[in-house]
Amino acid sequence: MNPFLSRRRCLATGLAASLAGAVPRLALAQAYPSRSLRLVVGFAPGTGPDVLTRTLGHKLGETLRQPIVIENRSGAGGQIAAGFAAKSPPDGYTLLIADVAGISIAPAAFSKLSYDPARELVPVSEVVRTDFVLVVPNASPAKTVAEFVRMASSAGDKTNFATFGAGTPGHFGAEMFAEQAKFRVEPVHFRATGDAVTAIIAGDVQAAFVSTALAMAQVKGGTLRALATTAPQRSPLLPEVPTFAEAGFPKADFSAWFCLFVPAGTPEDIVAELNTRVVEAVRDREVRQRLEEAGFSIQGTSTEQARRMVAAETERWKQVVTATGFKGD
Repeated sequence: MNPFLSRRRCLATGLAASLAGAVPRLALAQAYPSRSLRLVVGFAPGTGPDVLTRTLGHKLGETLRQPIVIENRSGAGGQIAAGFAAKSPPDGYTLLIADVAGISIAPAAFSKLSYDPARELVPVSEVVRTDFVLVVPNASPAKTVAEFVRMASSAGDKTNFATFGAGTPGHFGAEMFAEQAKFRVEPVHFRATGDAVTAIIAGDVQAAFVSTALAMAQVKGGTLRALATTAPQRSPLLPEVPTFAEAGFPKADFSAWFCLFVPAGTPEDIVAELNTRVVEAVRDREVRQRLEEAGFSIQGTSTEQARRMVAAETERWKQVVTATGFKGD
């Protein structure tokens, strides 16, 4: 056999094999998405995370040119939604908006999770963050963080903090703050945001950490008093409220981040496509304005940045949860 022809035949065979492997990947990239997508969120309609999900979903639907169906699977601090998404097919058609509670806090706080965030869910992008505000009833004698700490420290009993559920940032944020300020805290867990807010306003509990957007509405309405924000700088929504660093507690710097996730095993080209669309969406002027008015700060990170952030936050909250000795089951 002519060695030159044999070499050409081998090269042709190799090229054909290479193209054959590339065709399915190319076809997948060209075809996706070919039908409607499901965007799951673990919070009820009308809440801040729901506003985020619907705002993002609407924009993604425009750019992906497919309907985005929003599914509210609320309950258990986002664990129900996260568990559902984790067990969904990794085909790019089930997306999840999840926050720090269901992803980075839950593994340390609950030993019987139905899902493993690190193994079964892949971060696509950190979409937004929201900070927290320490609020007290408007009738509370505490006008500042220092006055609140003195009041809590001198109390014979533990100081009651309302939370929006065991294992949430507000829960462990209260534990973290109490440890720094040297007073005893008793978390009072509520299943519904409205019930918790009602209890704070009525004075049934002495304080709570609530999101900036929720605090803004209640503070401006005169039903709650804001003492400090966990943000690194004062919020434009509540510019008169000092930061915890200004109040002398720089370690009270926790926030709630929200990421877009997909089930592990989702093809990398689909993950990359979704990341591009999310970053485009949060850079859109109308989307940014709506989310900022809802109390969120825009992130829109790369997939690699999101993965590093989630890993670091999981380790951080593991230490916080372990220090409290809390076990949810």
